[in-house]
Amino acid sequence: MINAITPINPHAAQPTSPVALIKSLWRNRNLIVQMTRREVVGRYKGSVLGLAWSLLTPILMLAVYTFVFSVVFKARWGTDGDESKTQFALVLFVGMIVHGLFAEVLNRAPGLIVSNVNYVKKVVFPLDALPVIAMGASLFHAGISLTVLLIAFALFNGYLHWTVVFIPFVLLPLVILTLGVAWIFASLGVFLRDVGQTVGIITTMMLFLAPIFYPVAALPEEVRPLIMANPLTFIIEEARGVVILGRMPHWAGLGIYTLVATSVACAGFAWFQKTRKGFADVL
Repeated sequence: MINAITPINPHAAQPTSPVALIKSLWRNRNLIVQMTRREVVGRYKGSVLGLAWSLLTPILMLAVYTFVFSVVFKARWGTDGDESKTQFALVLFVGMIVHGLFAEVLNRAPGLIVSNVNYVKKVVFPLDALPVIAMGASLFHAGISLTVLLIAFALFNGYLHWTVVFIPFVLLPLVILTLGVAWIFASLGVFLRDVGQTVGIITTMMLFLAPIFYPVAALPEEVRPLIMANPLTFIIEEARGVVILGRMPHWAGLGIYTLVATSVACAGFAWFQKTRKGFADVL
């Protein structure tokens, strides 16, 4: 159990190794689960429908996507004239789920420490767990959205591809990468308050610079390298592959992505641990 009243030295140096990261996550696993649950429930506290909003929101969004793109814009993802009117909305929804998982955590990261000043100065608390808790809440909502997507796909098409079982393996590298970047932004948000606004702009840019509203094949050759450089692009394409197309994941690509993501996560954790001793002075 975490002792919530024991005073600490906020300027003490913290371990920065990957082993320390794993030990911290394991040691504080119960706290992370409890605070993630509180985070999810607290988001809808006071509302009439409560947690039902986590289910209704993706359903409403999917309905809007279907109407706007298949009815208003009459959009099609491919050139097949027999493509279902709902197909574009389903393909789009996959991209939105991936981007939402990524953007929700990063947009919150710069304010995680600033909004929990008491954890910095007065109590024993694993500050490095705050981005993990934010990720847990984001994963909960992404899971609800993914469930809605799979149900809609089954209703519209009459079947599900068995390859959907690989979706956790597709999303895992992005989760690792996002955590690493979130630790960096959480630290920078303490010292540079403009980081919050900057991150919001970056995540919005990444929304439009990823193949969410359009296929990569529809872009001019000279633009494609820019889109492929977006870390969301590969994950979105792989997620669509296993969910929409029934295609096996690109295991080699996922392996390389995971190695890079793990390096970023370790570097982000080390940065956070090295800079956290200055949090108390700024806050």
